[in-house]
Amino acid sequence: MTLAGLGVLAFSFSFPATVWALDGLGPWTTTGGRGLLAGVLAGGALVGMRASRPSRVDWTGLVVVALGCVVGFPLLTTLALQTSTTAHSAVVIGCLPVATAAISSWRTGQRHSAVFWGAAGTGAAAVVLFTLSQNQGTPSGADLLLFAALALCAAGYAEGGRLAGHLPSWQVIAWAVVLAVPVNAAIALLAVQHEPVHLTGTALGGMLYVGAVSQFLGFVVWYRGMGLIGVARASQLQLAQPLFTVVWAVLLLGEHLPASVPVTGVVVLGCIAVTQRARS
Repeated sequence: MTLAGLGVLAFSFSFPATVWALDGLGPWTTTGGRGLLAGVLAGGALVGMRASRPSRVDWTGLVVVALGCVVGFPLLTTLALQTSTTAHSAVVIGCLPVATAAISSWRTGQRHSAVFWGAAGTGAAAVVLFTLSQNQGTPSGADLLLFAALALCAAGYAEGGRLAGHLPSWQVIAWAVVLAVPVNAAIALLAVQHEPVHLTGTALGGMLYVGAVSQFLGFVVWYRGMGLIGVARASQLQLAQPLFTVVWAVLLLGEHLPASVPVTGVVVLGCIAVTQRARS
């Protein structure tokens, strides 16, 4: 639980750090750059620790992790943050735990109690209602990007948590990041030719965080936690991530919060308490 919680805390800074990176870099440059930085760290760790190559049956799962968590989620959320506030985006991504638990149950055949699914569904419903209330009942373009991002990320989380049950957690994300290096290199190469680049201190700091922590180190403890306590139970801890990110949005970015944000956050925290007590 502690390891998974540390992963959630690390990820809660990702959106503010992405906004900082966008201070001087374009969205495509940010996505490619963070992937390349993480690739250098992950590749160095694999070589330094003389990690063995995963078995053939694990490569499909690693590809899912790479597409969902290393390419798809970073790109789509970065594009969304160009027009959406950090706090709003964080609450929308609050649906991620339910999606992760659902995909994991489908992949592993694990069943959960009605109480578990009821609480998880309530948390997701609160997030959906919040999204619609912010846009006069219609999701915005940024919201659609965020929902697509969470679907891809949920698949990556579920596969990563499953693989972490028999592979070292740091190797799961390390191999996935390395697999995505060619894609991120192509994105970065094309992006820097079409997007303006202003290397401010804020932009560099944001890039370093999303590349080193959000894309690699945070996943090490997150996948380890999921491997130990199960994907579905660990994923529900992420219901707290929007609340943390909202706090950082106020303290670090000076964003103004509508009343619906803390209300939704309280509902989400209540759902966490219920899902953590519900038995599979």
